[in-house]
Amino acid sequence: MVIHTPQIAPPIAVFDLDGTLADTAGDLVGTLNVILAQEGLAPLPVAKARDMIGAGARALIERGFEAAGKELTPSHLDTLFMQFMVHYGENIRVRTELFPGVTAALDRLEAAGFILAVCTNKVEEHSIKLLDELGIGHRFAANCGRDTFPYFKPDPRHLTLTIERAGGDPSRAIMVGDSRTDIVTAQNAGIPVVAVPFGYTDVPVQDLKPDIVIDHFDELFSAVEALMKPLAA
Repeated sequence: MVIHTPQIAPPIAVFDLDGTLADTAGDLVGTLNVILAQEGLAPLPVAKARDMIGAGARALIERGFEAAGKELTPSHLDTLFMQFMVHYGENIRVRTELFPGVTAALDRLEAAGFILAVCTNKVEEHSIKLLDELGIGHRFAANCGRDTFPYFKPDPRHLTLTIERAGGDPSRAIMVGDSRTDIVTAQNAGIPVVAVPFGYTDVPVQDLKPDIVIDHFDELFSAVEALMKPLAA
C-alpha cells in the first residue's frame, strides 16, 4: 500500500511595487508634470506629490488637477490617462531605483524556500517591464497588475488570485506593502502584512495597524519569520 503524503505549498511573500520594492515617484510625477504642462498648469515637486501616488494613474492625474485647482471632466480624464500611460511606459526607468536592501532580502527569502510574487495596481505590462529593467523580474513566480484579473487592490481577490497564480497557499502567505491599499487588501484576505514607512501613503503606516512595520529591508526576513511561525503551528 502506497501512502501519499499531502503536498504542502511553500511559503509565499507577495510584494507591492510602487513605494515598496522600488522608488518610482520621480518617474510617475515626471509623467504627471508632462500632462500638467500641456494643460498649462505648473509642475508639482516630487516631494509634494509623493503621497498622491498609490491608487493608480487615474487617481494621480485627478489629484494633480485638484492640487492645481482645475476641474477635470471624466472624458478629458480618459484622454489624459491614455497619454499618461504611453509617456510613462516610454520613460519607466529614468529615475526609478530599488529601495536599499531589496535584492538581499529577496535572496534570503528565496534561500529559505519562499515563492515570490508581485501584486500591484500598476498595469501588468508596466510592472513586468519595470521589474525586468531593474533586473529582478525573473525572480517572481507571478507579477499581477491592476488589469490582470477582474479585481484589483483593495479587493482581496487581487491578492489571493496572485498567490494562486504563483503556486502558493493563502494560509502560508505574507504581504509586504507601503500604503492603506496594501494593508487593507491583506487584512481583508486574512493574510499577515508587513509595512514599510518609506513609500507612498497619506497617513503613517503605523496608524493603519499592519502586523509589523520595518524601517529597512534588512529587517524583512526576521519580520516574515516571526509572522510565519503562528501559521506553521
